[in-house]
Amino acid sequence: MGSETDLHDVGSRQIHEANIEVHRFEAVYYELFHPEVFGKQEQRRINSMLGTADSLVRDNGKKALDVGAGTGNLTDKLLSMGYNVTAVDISPEMCQILRKKHKQLLEAKKLIVINSSVEDAQFMRGEFDIVTGYSVLHHLPDYANAIEMLSVWLKKNGIMYFDHEPSPFYWKKELTTLANFVKDIYFHSNPLINSLHFRIIGVEFPSLDYSLSDYWHKKEHPLDHGKIEKAFVKENFDFFRRIDYHLKATWIFNPLFPLYKHVCSPEMSCWIARK
Repeated sequence: MGSETDLHDVGSRQIHEANIEVHRFEAVYYELFHPEVFGKQEQRRINSMLGTADSLVRDNGKKALDVGAGTGNLTDKLLSMGYNVTAVDISPEMCQILRKKHKQLLEAKKLIVINSSVEDAQFMRGEFDIVTGYSVLHHLPDYANAIEMLSVWLKKNGIMYFDHEPSPFYWKKELTTLANFVKDIYFHSNPLINSLHFRIIGVEFPSLDYSLSDYWHKKEHPLDHGKIEKAFVKENFDFFRRIDYHLKATWIFNPLFPLYKHVCSPEMSCWIARK
């Protein structure tokens, strides 16, 4: 599980700096580079899950906090659902893209964009009806502590929604030889298929080092969902649930996906919790 010794040796500041550096180069082509996020199936799934989260908020004042907002994957959807959104991201380049997309909503005070780490942000207790984050927790130096901090800003009966995190099964061996074979081939074929797609459309991307930015997305120190659950218990959430799912990770359809989904454990997880 996540090694506190490893994290101490690396340091929170180094992880923050790595995220800033990676997204400095990635921001301008982020939505083109990540089919596992912006592909049609994943976008439909996110809309469905976010709709479920929204329906669970009691006495909804339609005020949302989106942490690690990036170029607006969840922020855009929350705005379209009628929320006033405060979007926080550590990358100045990502924040700038988000501001350019929503100039009118910024002027109307429907959207506030804050360039900050999650840990350095400051809000009022119980300020938000919903707190969201997509592909965020595995980037944070101490994701369990971050959940506890974010829960202070969530109102009673509000919803916390975290999505697109490596599941407990991501690095584990499957139960059968066939499933292990399919999983290995599927994981290795996705980058090749995406590389072919990018070559066809004539787009080249620089090689980026994700070793520190995606700190808890590593076999050596994977994201610990037990710590996430304990954080919800510690903060006295009424309920919390982890939903695991299989991810289509290519722009061009991978013919192995149906078999992979049928015989292998889901590699991604989503959490929905009510305070």
